[in-house]
Amino acid sequence: MTADFAPGGLLGDLTRARPGRTARASSYDQTGRNRDNWIVMPGEERTLADLEGPGFITHIWMTQSCRIQPGPGQIDPAVVGVPMLEIHNALGVSWEAVDPDYYRKVLLKIYWDDQETPSVIAPLGDFFGLMNSLSGSYDSLPLSVSAKEPELHTFGGSAAFNSYFRMPFGKRARVVVENQNDIPYLQYFYIDYELSPAPLPEDTVYFHAHWKRALPNVGWGPDLQANSIETTVANLDGADNYVALETEGRGHYVGCTLAVRHFQGSWWGEGDDMIFIDDDTWPPSLHGTGMEDYFGHAWGMQRNAYQFNGTIVHEEDVPGFHHSYRFHMVDPIRFEKRIKVTFEHGHGNHLSDDWSSTAYWYQTLPSPVLTVPDVEDRLPLRPVDRVIEAPLPPLTDEQRAARRQAEERMKRFVAARDQLREERRQQVDEWERGNVEQARALRRGYDAGQE
Repeated sequence: MTADFAPGGLLGDLTRARPGRTARASSYDQTGRNRDNWIVMPGEERTLADLEGPGFITHIWMTQSCRIQPGPGQIDPAVVGVPMLEIHNALGVSWEAVDPDYYRKVLLKIYWDDQETPSVIAPLGDFFGLMNSLSGSYDSLPLSVSAKEPELHTFGGSAAFNSYFRMPFGKRARVVVENQNDIPYLQYFYIDYELSPAPLPEDTVYFHAHWKRALPNVGWGPDLQANSIETTVANLDGADNYVALETEGRGHYVGCTLAVRHFQGSWWGEGDDMIFIDDDTWPPSLHGTGMEDYFGHAWGMQRNAYQFNGTIVHEEDVPGFHHSYRFHMVDPIRFEKRIKVTFEHGHGNHLSDDWSSTAYWYQTLPSPVLTVPDVEDRLPLRPVDRVIEAPLPPLTDEQRAARRQAEERMKRFVAARDQLREERRQQVDEWERGNVEQARALRRGYDAGQE
């Protein structure tokens, strides 16, 4: 007699063959050349993948670029083979500056099956852990950010994103980006997925993610020092806590990323985590002892980034900013009816800092209706240097001629650039359709092979 022994766990699953078909939707140049990105125009949505189920998204990789051009370049935009020249502006060849806020201006939305509202909605950077549009590298089991070293800890700095969350879909999956900026940006992407020959199990729960912000939290003593005698005030209901997640259904919470913009200069993290499950009143099913404790650190947050917990941006590296994560991959927090994940902002909610978070969880459908604030209310509160502008002095004829020349050159540059953008937009229209057609052909071919 033989035993049907199935090794469990992440690596154990690799020891058994099972039916399935792996495929990918990506931004590859469908003409066979090397322009492997999609231009996303202002106010435009792009469907990166439209997949027929049943199946699972297994991996998402993205990198992107959004550049402001204050002045004309000396290179024709049509002959530039890369999305940004990266020539130092001091050389006078090009003039480019990164949009420091664009990671908050682009939304990532994912729709499951026939739902009309997204089950995932978050600013693009925040979904992966690049919060406040402030670059920082980290490596966890489900998510990672690899920031370009010279642009580490800068706003809008270049970075690569990865998600390894497994995302099942029964009938359909749509992955969409929406550019709510007033300038275009360029998107590179892989969306790797697996087709299943059989319907999903009845107990399948679907991946969700939602971004929230308190701008700021309302604290009763923002002028009082953290850990002072005066702030030791009882909180016996959690009513004024920051709420990272509140949903109804059946499923499990698997973690969050949290960005804090601290104003007081003492310590932002003296609040407790309080997670209310199903019919909890007080105390909640899970009550913690401090924010650094919830994130798996102690005596403040260190610069450590581990598989399930840690720091992405440390407040000592970028004063006033601290970005953390905690993933419950091996200790999911399960609920049968509802869940409310909350955190105190300072002990007893005495601080009025700017908090934002992305919560990640799995639950039954239908999804809750998830929305995010308008773009103006999503922008990071980044430090702004003071600038003094002086009026122009009386100009010589040569100076006036130089200014006219620059103005005329900018007009020619903008015309050529905008013509190229329109050509790219029309090309990406074709590639968007091409991705849909390829996914459908793969599904049809796979299903035919199972008959």
